[in-house]
Amino acid sequence: MTSLAEKIGTFKGKRIVIVGDVVADQFLRGTISRVSREAPVFILKHDSTETLPGGAANAAVNVASLGGEALLVGVIGDDTQGEMLRSSLNKRDVSDEHLLIRSNSRTTTKQRVLAGQHYAPQQQVIRIDYEEPALISDQERNLLKERLVALTENADAVIVSDYGYGVVDATVYQAALDAANMRKIPILADSRFSLKTFPGATSATPNQEEAAQILGSDLSPENCSRLREQLGYEALLVTCGNEGMLLIERGKPSVHIEAVGSKTPVDVTGAGDTVIAVYAVGLAAGLSFYEAASIANHAGSVVVMKKGTASVSVAELLASLNGTSYSEAAS
Repeated sequence: MTSLAEKIGTFKGKRIVIVGDVVADQFLRGTISRVSREAPVFILKHDSTETLPGGAANAAVNVASLGGEALLVGVIGDDTQGEMLRSSLNKRDVSDEHLLIRSNSRTTTKQRVLAGQHYAPQQQVIRIDYEEPALISDQERNLLKERLVALTENADAVIVSDYGYGVVDATVYQAALDAANMRKIPILADSRFSLKTFPGATSATPNQEEAAQILGSDLSPENCSRLREQLGYEALLVTCGNEGMLLIERGKPSVHIEAVGSKTPVDVTGAGDTVIAVYAVGLAAGLSFYEAASIANHAGSVVVMKKGTASVSVAELLASLNGTSYSEAAS
């Protein structure tokens, strides 16, 4: 029988379309030098600023880090943050050619300020969000749908990544669903606030909080099973932090997948993007829901031990599946 580690070899070359909210995750790091005389606040001496792909872009990076081909469809502005985000994507083997660049527009940016004294760990002290106030026009949305449908014709799976910034509405989702069904490939939904408006997908990966908001009750397997049936999914994968995952499949008993690795995460930023990316690539490669979810569970355990928005490599994933640390496997 082929092991999960061996099945990762089938991930290479899988073409995954990712459509949704593309975010610039920006990390501004500085050193606290003294207290201001103007107000009772610390003065932060700027050390560095790093811009990383977030949201749908982070899911795309995770697809690429596993050897897949990430086809990213979304919207960014023609500002400095957009330029830095595109550069960061290209460095991580994700093309920016399918992104819609809006003129005189702002790229959705989450700027996290991390501060610390000399020789002390830096901690996040505040997050500043920048959003484009102008709504996407009908013309722009139609262009997104055209690109999405064209790319899906040669894809192995589709990910819909909705962070609530307005890229994915009912028409974009329906275009993605129709294109995936026409191609007979998996389509997976990840929505921060509106999962109920995305019925008929192959599967979805809400976290505990998102599932609880929909259910309005406890996250029992029975309630999650009803939610899966209500939304018409073949499977529902609920991520439960350090308690692992709950997999609900049509016609099968629910399965609790135990968490692996440390129970105390370093940073959970973007972990959900990693999970849905690995889950999607696994399903695209022909793995069962359980097999793909189990590998995604290991991937999530790897990235939560990294600071900032992160991706998982094949080597790290293999090390986790084999029960060793990446440093042990590399030595």
